[in-house]
Amino acid sequence: MVSTALLGDAKTQLVQGLSPEDCARIHVALDYVSEAYGERVASSGQNAFEFSLGVAGTLAYLNTDAETRIAGLLFELAIMEPGAMAGVEERFGAEVTMLVQGVLQLIRLRDLTVGQAPVGSGKNAAQQAAAQNETLRKMLLAMASDMRVVLMRLASCAAGLRYFAEQKRFDAVTRAYGREVLDFYAPLANRLGIWQLKWELEDLAFRFIEPDTYKRIAKMLEEKRMLRESFVASSIERLQTELSAAGIRAEVSGRPKHIYSIWNKMRGKELDFTELYDVRAFRVIVPDVKTCYTVLGVVHNIWTPIPKEFDDYISRPKPNGYQSLHTVVTAEDGRPLEVQIRTQEMHNFAEYGIAAHWRYKEEGGSNFKSQKYDERIAWLRQLLAWKSDVADVVAGQEDLQREWVEKLKAATLDDRIFVLTPQARVLELPVGATPIDFAYHLHSEVGHRCRGARIDGAMVPLNTQLKNGQTCEIITAKGPAGSQGPSRDWLSPGYTVSSRTRSKIRAWFHALETAETLAQGRAMVEKSLQREGKTSVNLETLAHKLGFAKVDELFIEVGKDKFSLRHVEAALHEPGEAPPVEDAAVVNKSRASSVEQGAKSGVLVLGTEGLMTVLAKCCKPAPPDPIIGFVTRGKGVSIHRLSCKNFAEMQTKAPERVIQTEWGTAGLETVYPVDLFILAQDRQGLLRDISEVFSREKINVIGVNTQSAKGQARMVFTAEIGATGQVQKALAAIMEVAGVMEARRQ
Repeated sequence: MVSTALLGDAKTQLVQGLSPEDCARIHVALDYVSEAYGERVASSGQNAFEFSLGVAGTLAYLNTDAETRIAGLLFELAIMEPGAMAGVEERFGAEVTMLVQGVLQLIRLRDLTVGQAPVGSGKNAAQQAAAQNETLRKMLLAMASDMRVVLMRLASCAAGLRYFAEQKRFDAVTRAYGREVLDFYAPLANRLGIWQLKWELEDLAFRFIEPDTYKRIAKMLEEKRMLRESFVASSIERLQTELSAAGIRAEVSGRPKHIYSIWNKMRGKELDFTELYDVRAFRVIVPDVKTCYTVLGVVHNIWTPIPKEFDDYISRPKPNGYQSLHTVVTAEDGRPLEVQIRTQEMHNFAEYGIAAHWRYKEEGGSNFKSQKYDERIAWLRQLLAWKSDVADVVAGQEDLQREWVEKLKAATLDDRIFVLTPQARVLELPVGATPIDFAYHLHSEVGHRCRGARIDGAMVPLNTQLKNGQTCEIITAKGPAGSQGPSRDWLSPGYTVSSRTRSKIRAWFHALETAETLAQGRAMVEKSLQREGKTSVNLETLAHKLGFAKVDELFIEVGKDKFSLRHVEAALHEPGEAPPVEDAAVVNKSRASSVEQGAKSGVLVLGTEGLMTVLAKCCKPAPPDPIIGFVTRGKGVSIHRLSCKNFAEMQTKAPERVIQTEWGTAGLETVYPVDLFILAQDRQGLLRDISEVFSREKINVIGVNTQSAKGQARMVFTAEIGATGQVQKALAAIMEVAGVMEARRQ
């Protein structure tokens, strides 16, 4: 049973700063949870009702609204008994229910991610752990649809640590919990500007992680506490007297000492406790910048400054925007005394503004890569200036509190999402990211081999947009990425949103096309070497001779048709060894050994001798075509191919004039004209490319007729050949020319 005194005290403490209506709602919630919790205990072992009072009390200290305090009372009940939330919305409203569900979501996230050690060891592992914690903090902020949910989670951490400290419980559980709070939640409180809560979380967590060190520092502080406080008070009084005499209005106060901060400085700077400057320190806040330097002069006049310990962050602000004068002086007892001097505006800026003090403290450097994110957090800091902004909210000023709460509701990170791997590693992705983006963020090879994805265990299309907190598993194809590459569809809208992902996909296709071009160029060069009988030539030497640094560059240029094989063939011959390859696209001059120029055709007419023969121009026969003769009137015997259509018609009309013929022995250099028909897609350079084939095959072209219509080119080449076998080889080579659809002898 909950004691009446405890319940009465709670009803007084939890309603500070609220309107009468909200006070009544808090009282109703307290009555409800006191009965619902009864004698139950939380997971920490603490009485559940007392734990919920600790959470709500911290939220009241932060001057949150009534809904947040009520949700703080209820969320432990939702953890212990999920069914108990059925009537909460009806009793306390949708807003309270939403806040409770938000906290439960963050706790589930914590259960998924806590204890996931990074791969690696030593310093690298520590860096990975720090990076993972940073991403987790961002994820928590992004997943919280309302920033009040984050405040509730921090308040619950504080309540748990206070209970462990009260019970003086030191074991593996409290040590692990302290480490979690110190690594994750205390920096989050620091980021949000909740400084008092940050220091409390750090000191309490440190107490369980390093109990002996904590006790040692606490003992040293306590032993000198009276003397230190007396000295600081007398120093402040002396300075205020000097400032008043100079007509300077200033607020001088001592700085609180925190054990974890002291230990950090002792460890980081390798200092002894007695050497710490800010163990004895105070801060001076003045109206304007000019007065800051005036006060500095007064301080240095009273005490002797230590030159190397003076920093002017007003004229030279830190990279994070922080401004203040820092000086260390030697006091009357010979020990150091630290003094900070700043304006009220600088103080507010450092506490709540865009100075991003959290990064300076946590990283100790000035590497600011996520400026946009830092500005958003800085804005949250100003919104969460809980004490200075709402301490004076009383009846009649509800508008200020309402405006503050509305800002808190809207203060979310809406430009990034955070998605988990099956191993609970957190990846930060742009809003709208898909499993393809997720896969390439893991590794380029995973992205190339991606074939499917599961989101929270269910198969989904690859263009599904991911959401905060989901777990994504990538299904990959077996084998190397070179044989299992991405789809070109992935470059279409909707499949990816990351420019980094699209760049990797394009790079894969570019590499694939380059490899294909290289292979094609290599084959063309090697074929040319075989024709020239130069297969033993050193390719690297040949490439250098042609002006290429590497032989692969030669192959690629040839494969792209940007470098003619005629230049390769010419380079294979030493000067005087062979004439250079002719450059003309079409050679029109017929050879002297051509039958068209009077050379003997070598045709034998069976059974007779001395008959004049002429090769028919309709079918242009050439050895070893099957041929037949037809006796003409006054022009001797016309020699046709046996398949000639004109001959078939003449045979039908005058079969008696048909005469048997065959090829005899012609001169070694005798060539015969033949017509070659080519159908191709019309493009620039087509005639040049086909002519290069004739040039490579040593075929002389004596005529060309080309027509182009509807994007197609119809071309008839009259070529001189020694035998039809040469024609078949040339036609096969022409079919390999880009755009050629048909190549045949007419």
